Amino acid sequence: MYASTSNFSARSQAIEPFHVMALLARANELQAAGHDVIHLEIGEPDFVTAAPIIAAGQAALAAGHTRYTAARGLPQLREAISDFYRQRYGLSIAPQRIMITPGGSGALLLTTSLLVDPGKQWLMADPGYPCNRHFLRLIEASAKLVPVGPEVRYQLTPELIAEYWQENTVGALLASPANPTGTLLSRHELAVVAQAIHQKGGHLVVDEIYHGLTYGVDAASVLEVDNDAYVLNSFSKYFGMTGWRLGWLVAPEAAIPELEKLAQNLYISASSMAQYAALACFEPATIAIFEERRQAFAERRDFLLPALRNLGFKIAVESQGAFYLYADMSEFGGDAYTFCQHFLETEHVAFTPGLDFGQYQAQQHVRFAYTQNLSRLQQAVDRIAHGLQSWRMKQA
Repeated sequence: MYASTSNFSARSQAIEPFHVMALLARANELQAAGHDVIHLEIGEPDFVTAAPIIAAGQAALAAGHTRYTAARGLPQLREAISDFYRQRYGLSIAPQRIMITPGGSGALLLTTSLLVDPGKQWLMADPGYPCNRHFLRLIEASAKLVPVGPEVRYQLTPELIAEYWQENTVGALLASPANPTGTLLSRHELAVVAQAIHQKGGHLVVDEIYHGLTYGVDAASVLEVDNDAYVLNSFSKYFGMTGWRLGWLVAPEAAIPELEKLAQNLYISASSMAQYAALACFEPATIAIFEERRQAFAERRDFLLPALRNLGFKIAVESQGAFYLYADMSEFGGDAYTFCQHFLETEHVAFTPGLDFGQYQAQQHVRFAYTQNLSRLQQAVDRIAHGLQSWRMKQA
């Protein structure tokens, strides 16, 4: 018997694919055919994992550290993360409040499974990272997408929470720094949003996956103002361990037994080799490597932001974190997806259409990831400038 999509679950069919993956597949085809493609579409830095982490991983393998760990994760890694919160934020986060997860996605899986029943919803900013709403759909819940623009720096506010909160709303998911916009919430903004949500009796979950990758300002953790918040984090971005698939979740201590039970059933434990490797992340010499890379990202942003504006892209809010620029391309006419296709096919520059990040003004926005070096970014800008000429002719 051949499988039919009619036999697949409604929830799986409701999950939208990343539109950028079709562009990435085409970009790879062009690359295989010998074309030089500049990749500004995928949120993965061009830096490989830092050498001390690789060495720690190799040592762990040589020592035979290949068995399951506890569902909560290695005690010494949870202690290292606790120390990191103390050093970076001045916070005392007990190691027993920390769950090690398979990537930041594992932390989101645990949190949604714990906090959201079928038929309930979380508030989320639109635009925002698409997997967040898809995780909710998988557990038969939903995201209430709240349209946000540059006037609120693409972030939820107490006023928006009051306006969009419904009877079945049980919480909100924020991101600071946010993907795709790179905007932050200040300590005060986090505090007033937390207060607004708790007054509604809801849960606050904050994606802090891009902490460490901020420019000219340090990101405040929601735990500085709300000890009951749930925090998602990852070793993928600042720590550069994308392929190792490792993250963590900070939760109220009362929630840990339930989260541990879920982890035992959902994935048993995170990768043991990755956990041993991640212990090297917190060594001073490794942190120094991350800080050098942060400076490189800042230089890339400081080049690409004015360069895109000079070409006619509207970027109303300056990115303070992550490695993205969310740009309004309505000045050039047409829709964002076709716009992205044009530049991939004619100039071999790949970037992401706004459709991947929600619905609000998605057809007039694109995201650029400054995950290539300055030389490649300069090439990309030159190619985009050239491609705009042919695009305008198509629109005339």
